[in-house]
Amino acid sequence: MKKVYEPLFTPWKIGNCEIKNRIVLCPMGGTSLFGWMEPHHFDKDAADFFMDLAKHDVGLIIPGIAPIRNMIGNRWLYKAKGAFKKLKPYMEELHKTGAKLFVQLTAGFGRSFTIPNSMAGIVKHKFMRGLLKPIIDIDRLCASPSELPSRWLEGFKCRQFTVKEIKKSIKAFAKISKMLKEAGVDGVEIHAVHEGYLLDQFTMPYTNHRKDEYGGSFENRYRYPVEIVKAIKAECGKDFPVSLRYSVVSKTKGFGQGALPGEKDYVEVGRTMQESEKAAKYLQDAGYDMLNCDNGTYDAWYWPHPPEYMPQNCNLEDVAHIKKFVDIPVVCAGRMEADVAAKSIKSGNIDAMGVARQFLTDPHWVTKLEEDRLEDIMPCICCHNGCFPMAHYKGVACDVPMQDSAHMARCALNPQTMDNGKHDLKPAKKSKKIAIIGGGIGGMEVARVATIRGHKATIYEKSNHLGGVFVPASAPSFKEKDKQLIAWYLRQMEQLKIDIKLNTEITDLKALDADEIVIATGSSARKLKVEGSERCLDAIDYLLDNSKAKENVVIIGGGLTGCEIAYDLFLQGKKPVIVEAKNDLMATAGLCLANSSYLRDYFKLKKVPVYLESAVTKITPDSVIVKDKNGETHTLKADTVITAIGYNPAPLSKESKHVHVVGDALKVGNLRTVIWRAWDVAEKL
Repeated sequence: MKKVYEPLFTPWKIGNCEIKNRIVLCPMGGTSLFGWMEPHHFDKDAADFFMDLAKHDVGLIIPGIAPIRNMIGNRWLYKAKGAFKKLKPYMEELHKTGAKLFVQLTAGFGRSFTIPNSMAGIVKHKFMRGLLKPIIDIDRLCASPSELPSRWLEGFKCRQFTVKEIKKSIKAFAKISKMLKEAGVDGVEIHAVHEGYLLDQFTMPYTNHRKDEYGGSFENRYRYPVEIVKAIKAECGKDFPVSLRYSVVSKTKGFGQGALPGEKDYVEVGRTMQESEKAAKYLQDAGYDMLNCDNGTYDAWYWPHPPEYMPQNCNLEDVAHIKKFVDIPVVCAGRMEADVAAKSIKSGNIDAMGVARQFLTDPHWVTKLEEDRLEDIMPCICCHNGCFPMAHYKGVACDVPMQDSAHMARCALNPQTMDNGKHDLKPAKKSKKIAIIGGGIGGMEVARVATIRGHKATIYEKSNHLGGVFVPASAPSFKEKDKQLIAWYLRQMEQLKIDIKLNTEITDLKALDADEIVIATGSSARKLKVEGSERCLDAIDYLLDNSKAKENVVIIGGGLTGCEIAYDLFLQGKKPVIVEAKNDLMATAGLCLANSSYLRDYFKLKKVPVYLESAVTKITPDSVIVKDKNGETHTLKADTVITAIGYNPAPLSKESKHVHVVGDALKVGNLRTVIWRAWDVAEKL
């Protein structure tokens, strides 16, 4: 192991609980030991995932939230005695690895509860909500400190949480914590004065308008989390560790309005740094033994769930500052780099590095770090397409299939994560010759998985390099993780000794010496059909050579590709304008709100012109003519026009018995659809 990383592998203590190293698995929704959307039970899938991490040298494991009361069925967790019975022997086995485990307990979500768009009509209808109540009680799940607007469903008001409900939940926290202690769990974490969840909503002025003992003054706003920790300590003893998930600063300007990195001239409506200095000490004195920190709320969701646009180590400065005001350990999460974290730990600025989604992508990255195998670590690209595909845009609540809501904490790049053994790779019954036409991510993933299973794969790529469309897609400066992913794939091709034939275009499938053929030829850009469209650059043309874009650039298409191009252009000092036919930017399922809201907020802050519900009618040598929904015509100055209006599959052949189509050649999607389809095919070859 390189010397720079050594501080990460030193012991530390949370109260009297010693942790062997400074690497903390931060909790993620969908990884609860007691199930996620299902009724409480001991979740073997999550348990297996954590045991694997424990065997690969994670110091402290914090599973995803365990609701103190079922999301479905409304039962209290302390009544799930069978789950606790199974937890006890599991903890005994986990402790043999040297790892420690805290269980995170949640009071609830409040206005941040993600309401699926498929349920929007029911949720808005009081009578229908009542009928649904015995199964899923939306009014309870969305109950907030005060009557507040839902973060997800426009026009829906979340009811006020009652004092009686508060008192009942506090007793439940204490009772459940004692049962966890008796089962051998090393501590609990309270979810959360963090990210704009229920407890956090109680602490913040813009979400707490109460007039009783839980609203108004500083002490009243923080009373709920204080009473929780005091009740746990009274039940479990002062030496039983209790961590708090904590957002240092809310970075929030209002409902649905976040503050971007470096943005100074705004009024904080949540927790300011000045209040946080006081609150951190106050919470410590109440009994909390650790602060597990980052920043943000659901209104500034890109802070706790940073996309690639956010800086590396984006929360470190604020977390290091708050450590000066407490005597308990402080953990920092948020695109943390191991070398930066190690340096910060050595200097005493933080106590440990919090990491979450990188563990979904590569569960063994800690071992690889110790073994100086950084190039073998598959990088998380912060896309949230598998782990948190909670999309939201104008007029639509949470645009996510119920299957994804019920099975979060999957990974776009690694289908094996939290998959209940579905993708355990089995050796092929018969080794076959597999011809793969196209060397993009889909083609390389089929080759990789097929080779691991024992097949002989050959990739035929018509260009002089592998990577396909992902090469230009990774070109912008903020796509450093995408570039690392391409490098990882190239190394995999080399290590697995996969036969690669570059500059080889296949036009006749019958000429191939193969038992099975996989078509991974990608897609072709859609063409704009208006006068002057021949002057346009396709998005790929720009990404391959951004020098083709001059100063005034009109981007036709406000999906993710068009918005990322506009962002890239603005970073270069150019003047982008976006034209989009829909009523919002990035109005698509599966694109996490944390990612899309960053770009929307960025364009608003930087005053990037956006024309929604508008159509291009003509392109001239120096302008784009646009008609909006009201029939008004706008002439936009343009010395470059870039089209990002989507793609059409471009398969070389249709599927047949021995011909299989993957990636965008089958159906245009994102990296998740490409890789998961590649696995589906490669596992059946």
